[in-house]
Amino acid sequence: MARYGKIVAQAVLAALVAVPAMWAQEKAEEKPPASKVKTVQISPATAKAEVGQTVHFTAAGKDADGKPVAEKPQVWFAAPFDVAGADEDGNVIFHAPGEVTVGAVIGGQVGFAKVTVANQKVAKIEVAEPEGPLPVGGSMMLTATARAANGNPMEGATLRWASDTPAIARVDASGLVTGLAAGHARVHATADEAKGEVTIEVTPDTVAKMSVEPKSAEARTGDVVHFHVEASNLNGAAVKNAFTRWSVSGEGAAIYPDGGFVAERAGTYVVTASSGRHSAAASVVVAPRNAERELEVVAHVPLKDTQMAEEWIIGHHAYVSTIADKIFAYDITDPAKPALLDSLKVDARLVNDVSTTPDEKVGVMTREGASNRKNGIVFFDPSDPAHLKVFSEYTETVTGGVHSAFINTHYVYLTDDATGSMRVIDFADPRHPKEVARWQTENSTEKSFATPFGTTTTGRYLHDLYVKDGLAYLAYWRDGLIILDVGNGMKGGSPEHPQLVSQHKFNHYELYGNGWLAGTHSVFRYKNYVFTGDEVFPGLFNIESKDRIPVRAIVHVMDVSDLKHPKEVAWYEVPEGGTHNFWADDDKLYLGDYAGGGRVIDISGELRGDLYREGREIASLWTGDPQGFRPNLPFTWGGQPWNGLIYFNDINSGLWITKLGKPKFQGTTTAPPLQQSILP
Repeated sequence: MARYGKIVAQAVLAALVAVPAMWAQEKAEEKPPASKVKTVQISPATAKAEVGQTVHFTAAGKDADGKPVAEKPQVWFAAPFDVAGADEDGNVIFHAPGEVTVGAVIGGQVGFAKVTVANQKVAKIEVAEPEGPLPVGGSMMLTATARAANGNPMEGATLRWASDTPAIARVDASGLVTGLAAGHARVHATADEAKGEVTIEVTPDTVAKMSVEPKSAEARTGDVVHFHVEASNLNGAAVKNAFTRWSVSGEGAAIYPDGGFVAERAGTYVVTASSGRHSAAASVVVAPRNAERELEVVAHVPLKDTQMAEEWIIGHHAYVSTIADKIFAYDITDPAKPALLDSLKVDARLVNDVSTTPDEKVGVMTREGASNRKNGIVFFDPSDPAHLKVFSEYTETVTGGVHSAFINTHYVYLTDDATGSMRVIDFADPRHPKEVARWQTENSTEKSFATPFGTTTTGRYLHDLYVKDGLAYLAYWRDGLIILDVGNGMKGGSPEHPQLVSQHKFNHYELYGNGWLAGTHSVFRYKNYVFTGDEVFPGLFNIESKDRIPVRAIVHVMDVSDLKHPKEVAWYEVPEGGTHNFWADDDKLYLGDYAGGGRVIDISGELRGDLYREGREIASLWTGDPQGFRPNLPFTWGGQPWNGLIYFNDINSGLWITKLGKPKFQGTTTAPPLQQSILP
C-alpha cells in the first residue's frame, strides 16, 4: 500500500468526510501490476487561485531515469477537503481561502502541488443600529460586520469610517462616534467595494444627575452582574432610556453595552456609566469561582487493538462504536464492573455513530467505508443486548456514507457524506424504513462529479445534528450553525418538510489560519443556549498512526432566545486540547476534548465571555493509558452523564466511567484588592 494514500484516506475517516478520499484509500489498497513509476510530477507545481475558481492539473509518472511512464493517475485529491475538492480528471475547485495541497497517485507513488487561495474581498458590510439617540457630548462605539460573498464574517477586514455631517456627529478610525450638536448624521463604513451605513440621531443632553444601580455588588468569576442607570433632568424628572456608555477599571473584567459585567479574575472593579457630559460609578467585588471538584474513576474499559468511537448510555447498558466494523454492548448495572454482553459486526471501515430509542427497542448505527460501497445505516434490535440482531439496512439514498444520526420519535435524521445533505428516515416499521425528506444548503462553489460511489458533492458538508422540541440544529461545517423547523410550527415545518429558521456562519479561516481542516462540528441545545463546537485537525493526518495528532477547537455558546437571530455570547477553549462531542445536563457541559481529555464545565446562570478563563471548569480527566492505542496520549471523543455518573469515550484508551467527588476548595474566599487583580 502507498503510505500516503492511506494518510489521505484516514484523514477523511477521522475528520469525517467523504467519498472521494475513501475511494482514494481503496485505490491505494489495490495491488496493481508492478509499476516502473518512481516519481510523480504535477503541473502546475504551484499556483494561485480565488474562491470559486477551478484549476486543471495534470500528472505524469516517471521511472528511475526520469523518463515518462504511460500510466494514468489512480486518484486525485485536495486537502484540506473543506477548502478544495478534486475530481477524477484533475480539476480542482476552491471553496475557501488558504493553502491547498493538490495530489495525484500513480503506480502507488504520489506527487504534490501547492496552491494559495486568496482571501475574499469584502462584499457586504452590516452596521448595527444604535440602541437609541446619542446625547450631545456623549460617545458610542459602532459595531459593523464585514462579510464575504458567501456570507462568512471577516473580522480581519479593515474598515474606513466617515461621517457625512461631522459637525453633528464625529467618528474616528475605530468607529467611536461623538455627538457634537443636535441633529441627524449618516455614518458609514467602507472596505474594498462594500459600504454600510447608519443614521445617528444626536439629541440635547437633558441628564443633570445620574447614578448606577446597584451601587455595589459581589460576584464570583464568571457570574454576570447587570448594572443599570437611573437618570434625571434639572427638574428632577426621570430620563428614561438615557443612552449610556459603560467602562470598567482594571484588567480581567468586561462590561457590555447593556450593562452586563463579567470577570475572569478575582478582584475589586469600578464600573463607570457615562451619558452625555455626566458619569457615575459603582463597584463590584469578585471572588474566585472555586468550582473545581475531584473526578474519580469508577471503572475503565479498554478496547484492545481497536479504536473506540461513539458511546450511547441508556438504561443499564452502554453501546460503543469503533473506528472499525462493529459495535459493542456492555451491562453497566454495576458501573464498577462493566460486563461485555455482545458485539455486532457490519461491513464498514468506520461505525461512527450509535444510539437507540429511549425505550431501547430500536437502535441505529452509521456506516462509512463499506467494501460493497453501500454504506448508509443499520437498524438493529437492542431489546436483548446480549443477542444483538439486525432489523434492516437503509442505503438507498445514502450509499456514500453516513457519519452522524439522531433519533427523534420514529424518525432518524442523517448526515449524507456524498452530497452534504440532511436526510430524514421514517422507521415506524424498522424492518421497512423509508426516506421522507431531504434538506441541504446551497452555495456558489459547490460542485458535483461522478465517482464509483455515485454522484459526490464537494463544497458542502453536514457533520452533526441535534433535534429538540421540533427544531433541528445542524452543524454544517463551513456553513456554520443552521436551525430548521421540523415540527415546532414557527415556520410551518415538519419532519417531512423541514423549513429554514436561521443560519449563523463562522469564519474558520480567520479563527485558525492556513493548513487546518476546520468547521462547525457538533451541536447541543440546552435552555436558551446552543453549544456549537468546531473540529480542527491538520489538513493531512493519519488516524491510525501511533504519533500524536495536533488538534485545536472552540465551543461557541450561542444565545438562541431569539431563534431567528442566534448570537455568540460566550466560548470555551482548552489551550492544549480540541473540542469533539459534548452533552449538557444539570447546568453542566460534559465534553470530550481530544488531547485535553474529559472535561466538565459549569454552565449555570447566564453565560458570557471566556468560560475557561473565568474558572468555570469543574473537573478534568486525563484519559491517557500506557496500554492504549497511543500510549499515554488521551484522545477523548465525548462525554455523557447518566444516573449520577459521567461516561467518557476515548479513541485511544476506551471507555471511562467516572463520578464527581468533593470540591477542591472549602469555605469562602475573599477577593483580593484591586491592585492585585490588575497584575498581568
